[in-house]
Amino acid sequence: MSVAKKDYKRITTKSLIEMKANGEKISMLTAYDYTMAKIVDTAGIDVILVGDSASNVMAGHETTLPITLDQMIYHASSVVRAIERALVVVDLPFGSYQSDPKEALRSAIRIMKESGGHAVKLEGGKEIKDSIKKILNAGIPVMGHLGLTPQSIYKFGTYTVRAKEEEEAHKLIEDAKLLERLGCFALVLEKIPAHLAEKVAQSISIPVIGIGAGGGVDGQVLVIHDMLGMNNEFSPRFLRRYMNLYEGMTTAIGQYVADVKSSDFPNFSEQY
Repeated sequence: MSVAKKDYKRITTKSLIEMKANGEKISMLTAYDYTMAKIVDTAGIDVILVGDSASNVMAGHETTLPITLDQMIYHASSVVRAIERALVVVDLPFGSYQSDPKEALRSAIRIMKESGGHAVKLEGGKEIKDSIKKILNAGIPVMGHLGLTPQSIYKFGTYTVRAKEEEEAHKLIEDAKLLERLGCFALVLEKIPAHLAEKVAQSISIPVIGIGAGGGVDGQVLVIHDMLGMNNEFSPRFLRRYMNLYEGMTTAIGQYVADVKSSDFPNFSEQY
């Protein structure tokens, strides 16, 4: 039986759980600044992730590890000021939650108080359960993240597909069920086999958002710079480019340079 699509004026964690129950897919994209977030929100996205991928696409770092809590709060507060409909989820950066549940809670409180974000996202399962419980007990919504967890890249040594072997796949399923039991409202699965991601999505009641995890999950997330083709060096199999902004922007900027050099810009009608 098909269920009519509900028109959400504002997306909440409850909205996402309803969307999964009704079979409606969830759309999620990253944003890191006011202008981009305004565009993404106006276009009708359900969830905006202020990702620690800002470390890569905004600051040029090789990994997500260098970005700080203060920097994440800066990006998140810029995004929150722009949105009217989307749920804003903010990554807790590397080093702000892994070792000490009390530190994790302090980090999450700072995110919520200083940025106005609606939820936080943490990478990991059983090994960080105490941090997740501490944050949830304070009334802060938590989104989980399993599979390829970029903050652990030096442990993995590669960005290759995770959970291809039976042991790791079993652990991932158990971690997903644990995150649901703890009270996480949703879960991101990154770069794992599609059949495994679908199995996880069917085995838990909370929404599962995939990136490189196939179409059998409850929604999808991409990095906005990759999806719009602003970054022409990153081409994984799971990425669909909806524009080629790199080419369009370099052409436009090149034309501007030429017009300035030739004194074509500004012309008579473009001055006072």
